[in-house]
Amino acid sequence: MTITSAMPKAKERKKRTRTKRVSSLPAIKLSQLPPSHIDLRQPLKAVLVCEHCKTWCPITGMQGKVQKLVPHHTGKADVADAVRCRGSNRLVQFDMTIPQWRQALTDAVKGASSRQATAVLPKAFSPQTDRTLRARAERTLVGRVADWDAVLPRVADADKNRRAVPAGDAPTEGPAVPLTTLHPKRPER
Repeated sequence: MTITSAMPKAKERKKRTRTKRVSSLPAIKLSQLPPSHIDLRQPLKAVLVCEHCKTWCPITGMQGKVQKLVPHHTGKADVADAVRCRGSNRLVQFDMTIPQWRQALTDAVKGASSRQATAVLPKAFSPQTDRTLRARAERTLVGRVADWDAVLPRVADADKNRRAVPAGDAPTEGPAVPLTTLHPKRPER
């Protein structure tokens, strides 16, 4: 297709966002952010994580007097309606230098690497635990049945004492306490 003078031409867009608007929220201090949420490797293209929408946002005005986050939207592109993030145009206060940031970042990496999980080794058994486990493994079905048979008379005595009505006057108010277990039946459909 050939280009003629009658064809429309796209208007040139601004390279950078330039606005005098400033967010009413307090300025973001770099020293209060985790070093891993800041990227100052290329100082003229510095970026940081927005506190509100948790996305990486460039800082505009790096060569000017006022540094602030560029206006940005929450959510993913082409998924939902464009909603302006509350952190847009928020001032950024550089209260640390690039070497200080690099040092804080290396310290954070060292701290994170020391927290890495290690192989979990099984705990050694104490002699008492070892004896208990061996005795449990050596028990047979006949031995367990004999243990239950030895306990059954005491269980029956406890149940009989629980069912017994205490001596003395019956309560004056309220219905009598049922001594049998009630089993409600569901209505048929």
